[in-house]
Amino acid sequence: MASRSERPDAVWTDVDACTLPTPERPVRLAEFDTLFATSVRRVDRVAPTLLRLELDGAAEATARDLAARESGCCSFFTFRFAASGARTVRMDVEVPATRVDVLDGLASRAGEARA
Repeated sequence: MASRSERPDAVWTDVDACTLPTPERPVRLAEFDTLFATSVRRVDRVAPTLLRLELDGAAEATARDLAARESGCCSFFTFRFAASGARTVRMDVEVPATRVDVLDGLASRAGEARA
């Protein structure tokens, strides 16, 4: 098993631009892991800077709340939501090219949780 510093998903929680206090980061990570494990139906890497998650529609309010809080501490994230079916919602996560490593980590966690 890779060490935390070698894992791509470790990068997104150790970002210098994040203003979330370090002790709160594991809690936020657990919130994302729960969302991914319970609600993600599909993970698509649309572009190097764009991740698209298809979520169970019942999780939309939770996902929007989590996205809003994450944008508050990591302003380089852009989250967009759109209905993608009768019972699904699309959550797009975009980052600037300088933060692709962060998106790599998020995509890795989403994919692992879904598997």
